[in-house]
Order: sequence, then structure tokens, then C-alpha cells
Amino acid sequence: MSRESQMLQELVQSSGIRKVNVVAWRDLDDPEAGGSELHADEILRRWAAAGLVIESRTSAVAGYSSRIERHGYTINRRGGRYQIFPDAIFRGLFSRRANRPDAVVEIWNGMPFFSPIWYRGRRLVLLHHVHGEMWQMTLPGLLGRVGWIIEHWLAPPFYRRTTIATLSNSSRDEIKERMHLHRIEVVPPGISTTFLPGGERSASPLVVAVGRLVPVKRFDLLIESFIEVRKAVPSATFVIVGDGYLRTELEELIASHAAQNWISLPGRITDEELLSLYQRAWLVSSASLREGWGMSLTEAAACGTPSVVVDIAGHRDAVDHGHSGLLVDKTELAMAISNVLRDDGMLERLRLCAFRHAQIFTWDSAALDLFRLILKNR
Repeated sequence: MSRESQMLQELVQSSGIRKVNVVAWRDLDDPEAGGSELHADEILRRWAAAGLVIESRTSAVAGYSSRIERHGYTINRRGGRYQIFPDAIFRGLFSRRANRPDAVVEIWNGMPFFSPIWYRGRRLVLLHHVHGEMWQMTLPGLLGRVGWIIEHWLAPPFYRRTTIATLSNSSRDEIKERMHLHRIEVVPPGISTTFLPGGERSASPLVVAVGRLVPVKRFDLLIESFIEVRKAVPSATFVIVGDGYLRTELEELIASHAAQNWISLPGRITDEELLSLYQRAWLVSSASLREGWGMSLTEAAACGTPSVVVDIAGHRDAVDHGHSGLLVDKTELAMAISNVLRDDGMLERLRLCAFRHAQIFTWDSAALDLFRLILKNR
């Protein structure tokens, strides 16, 4: 047991908190699960191991049980993708006093649950990043506009007195600037101890990207950048890991460049396959528009693989620019990747610094710090 895990256990025992309810949009079994769901699982399993009774409420997942036990905590899946929000609010308002938890954690992933309205007590909100332009990318037209208004104008006044945890300093600054919320605490995510150096690097340059195949990740822009990199580094190959509704569109884009032999989309892969890919890669990259952090970047760093990514909030904390990787404008992404792949000295220096940078992030520390925030917020 780590020092942080022991401290968490002792803090839980002395806190008077036994039951914590969590409301979240999705959980790990959802086909569109991503970094937010992974983050929740890593934290909740540690809280459960420390002695807390955790019940997480999420939307239903087609083909999966409505109630499961995972890593020591319970997940209740009820309601459709959008029904979960009014349903959670209704249940919160009219739940029996005897059934009320000692604390509530709200995971605000675009659409809020308005927990300050229906729960009085210890409460914590996890908000990884501002969604902003993502609303129009995923819900064009009126629905996207309504989502933007709720996030930026309607919801924030209800959260003025609530402690909100985010992943990075750059995301904190953006939340303050765009949502005018100021009780923001930064708790960086951890990195699983399974990610570590090993195996052999690919004999030829290999660049990897990981994420859901959805508009905000801008994999179309990344593919266009890969096309340019290939011209400068003819032996380079590229792998985009993940799945999503843009898969067919991205496959067509790759085919239009006759790049099927050197840009691959393997879909979802196992944890073991992902580890091997990080270890073999020369670089990881991302052209995402919005990220709370970019966990694939620090996972790869733990394997000694640096990053070349677009300069956005979240990435600015996951990547130590000039040391564990490079932050560049989207127009410079292809050139930066090409330059690093052709510079053995720079690549070796970035690998060493990426590994060192990754060592400061642990899930045990994140779980401890987030529980401390619950105790601060009544």
C-alpha cells in the first residue's frame, strides 16, 4: 500500500463519511467512454478500497446489465442518454432522507446535473474542461446552442459556492474566464503503473494517436498532417487507436490519399496491445480541439514516448513543452512531427524527459486530494 493510500484510508475512517453517491453521464462500458470515465473508475475504486460505499448513477448501456459491481463500487444504469439528467435531478429532490448519502460527487461532462439545487451537504463537482465549441460540433443548430447557453450562462450561477475540481491549470484558467467560476481546484490525473518502458522500438518511425473518433478530436486534421509527414519521412507509419461514429468518414479520407498501407485504424484494442503500441512508438500526437488533460500523452510518456501535439488547454499541463514533448500550432503540427522524427538527438532527449515527467502523476495522490476537497466543501 502506498503512503497516499494509507493516508486516504485513515482520512476516510476519521471523516464520518461512509456513503458517497456519484452522478455521471456514462461509465466505462459505454461505447463512447473516454478519459472522463477512466478517471472516474480510477478514483472510485480507490475510494471504495479505503472503506467508502460508492454508488454511481449513469445512463443505460444497450446490451449491458442495469446494475453491476466494478472494482468495489456499484453502478446503476437507468434512463436514456439524455433522460438521465432530469431523472437524476428529480430523484435528488425527492429522495427519502434515510436514503441520502453523506456526500455527492457530480461529474459535469458538458451537461450539468445541477447538484447544488437538490443536495445540501458535502459535495464535489468534477469538471475536466469547458466544452465550448464542442456543442456545435456534436449537436449542430438549436440543440448545440441550447447546450452552450446552459454551460456558459444558465448553470454557472448555481455553482458559485461549490468546489470544482479540474485536471490542469490551463483548464482552470479557461473555466474561470469562460464560465466565471472561481472556486476551482486543480488535481492532475494519475498514470496506471502498467504503463512503463519495455520491449523494442519500431525499426521505422511510428506515430500513435489515441481517442474516440468524434469531431472534437479532429482526427481529420491529424490525418492530413500525417500525409504531410509521410512526404518528409517516407518510412513513417501511423496508428489511430479508438472507435466512434466518424470511423467510416476517416477511413474514406485515408483511402482518398491511398494511405491504407501506412495509416491504420485498429479500433479499440486491449490494454496489453495499447502498452505495446506506446512502447514501440516514436511519438504520440493529438490535434484535439478540447482536452481536460490528454491522458494518452502521459501514459505514453510513462513508456518513454514523447508527444507532439497542438497547443490547447489541458495539453499544456500534460506536456512539458520542450522537455517531454512539443506544443505547436495546428498549422505547424506536420513540420514539428517530421523534424523530431528526423532528429535522433532530440528524440532521445525527449524520451528521457517524458519518462521523468510522467513519474510525478499517480492515481493514489489524485484520489487522496479529491477526497480532501469533499471534506472542504459543505
